Amino acid sequence: MERTVPSTASEEIELYLRTYYSLLRSSAEVQIRTLEEAHIQMRSLLHTGAREQTPDMSAFIYSLLRLPDCMPDVELVVLGQSPAVFARRGYPDVEAWEQVYAPARRRRCFFDGKRTLACFIASRSDIDDVLPMLTAYQIEWNKLHYRLQNLPRSLNLEKVLHEAGEFRRLAQSLEIPEDDFSRLCAVLDERAASVLAHIAAQPCRLSVQLLSGSLNEYWRATRLWWENIERACPEIVDRPVYFISSNTHSVVNLLSGFALQHRQALLSYLRQPENADLLDEWNQIQASRVPSSEENFLYYLLKRYLQTPPDPSIIESYCQNEVDRGILRVNSQDSFDLEAQVFELASLSPEELDPRLGRDLGCLETSDALILNIDYPLGLSAYNILAKIAEQVGEVLGVYVIGKSATLNGVIGDVLIPNVVHDEQSQNTYLFSNSFDAADVAPNLVYGTVLDNQKAVTVRGTFLQNDQYMDVFYREGYTDIEMEAGPYLSAVYEMYRPQRHPTNEIVNLYGLPFDLGVLHYASDTPLSKGRNLGASNLSYYGMDSTYAVTIAILRRVFELERERLRKN
Repeated sequence: MERTVPSTASEEIELYLRTYYSLLRSSAEVQIRTLEEAHIQMRSLLHTGAREQTPDMSAFIYSLLRLPDCMPDVELVVLGQSPAVFARRGYPDVEAWEQVYAPARRRRCFFDGKRTLACFIASRSDIDDVLPMLTAYQIEWNKLHYRLQNLPRSLNLEKVLHEAGEFRRLAQSLEIPEDDFSRLCAVLDERAASVLAHIAAQPCRLSVQLLSGSLNEYWRATRLWWENIERACPEIVDRPVYFISSNTHSVVNLLSGFALQHRQALLSYLRQPENADLLDEWNQIQASRVPSSEENFLYYLLKRYLQTPPDPSIIESYCQNEVDRGILRVNSQDSFDLEAQVFELASLSPEELDPRLGRDLGCLETSDALILNIDYPLGLSAYNILAKIAEQVGEVLGVYVIGKSATLNGVIGDVLIPNVVHDEQSQNTYLFSNSFDAADVAPNLVYGTVLDNQKAVTVRGTFLQNDQYMDVFYREGYTDIEMEAGPYLSAVYEMYRPQRHPTNEIVNLYGLPFDLGVLHYASDTPLSKGRNLGASNLSYYGMDSTYAVTIAILRRVFELERERLRKN
């Protein structure tokens, strides 16, 4: 049904979007400094101190965590969808460059060792992510550069950072609260002194170039991603599929049973000196002084264990365990960074599954269904991906979306279950019957609260929100803010209707011929200004909500599959 959507984005945000999209049409490099004023005028809730003379450490740390470590040496960032796009624009061997990674953002990036960083993008949401991030990074770098100029050139930063009194005086000289400066140094780790010296030596003068803005190139990149999966698992085109968008650890940990089988080896590793903090937590769990899940703790410990295993053969054992249970991992090649996992339900061992999934699962041995789990994408690429999957697989039996979100009425660690989603990409408001409610999640959630019957808004980018923007949605009862649900629901519409999804309408998704569930866990509270995921992270306790929602989804899949097999 048609309707007129109230204006939600502020004029300042619209101006910022128009500014960088018009500049990126240029075939030449665009200097980030041309975006700084529009960025500052936007008054982003993630960059509340943009206009201030003093450094905004939360915004700087947020950007640092989502950009590769090579950024101090980067002068030009080039954006493209595939190796062919890079080759056509003068970068024929980009994948031979050094591959570099960001701690908190998945994006295939390559550094030429000199001045150029090449980033593979999956949709225009990557542009809405990268441009504001680079601008915030440059603004805050240059604030620090200006202040570091006033320090003696003979200052030994390595020494200063390790002496409490000198550290405090340096923070005061830079006009940064000591705890914020400590967080910056913790993020930079052993690079802290060298990066600060680099900031002192020169201002940041970044440029960016979009090699192709063609929608066809985004579709081509998605096709390359899918073809890689189909080569690894050709039977997926003929088999029924339950689709899950989540992460690369929770589903596989719950279904493989590896951590629970290797409990004693993990507990032996736990007693090593570097794990003293976790050993205390484990002892508290065993003494029932904290209500944490033993299984969740072991999954977290397994991640640490596999990073530096005392016995290298454990990696081989871990991989073989997945093969034996019909679990296939497919890493990205030739396009954006998005791992996929395929689970064959008939090959799972019910007695080895996480006990919270239930034990009456013997019927699965006759199942022909697969679970396709992907590492959740960024923004609009979710539409491209689900549309491609729906086109290629045998039959979609369920679509389940797990994602991080910001909450306006809860706290970090809460679980939000929406049945209304307003999508800023399509300007549609989607109404749907969510397969989950609070009772499905609450039994396995220890540290948070489940808020069902919520209204979510899918935004264009993490920086692209300000007070005016938030106020409009909060007044309308929208409390769940994220980036993927809207594009996924646009693809869902096209999976059962004979036309492309509409725009600027209220869209009824009731009566779907397959199951649909959307679950978000809160990782940010944007109304607490200046405190964002650059200021903190979910750490071990964040796994509580992640596993609670994943358990709910897998229990739902098993319930539907049991019923489907009974009918057949």
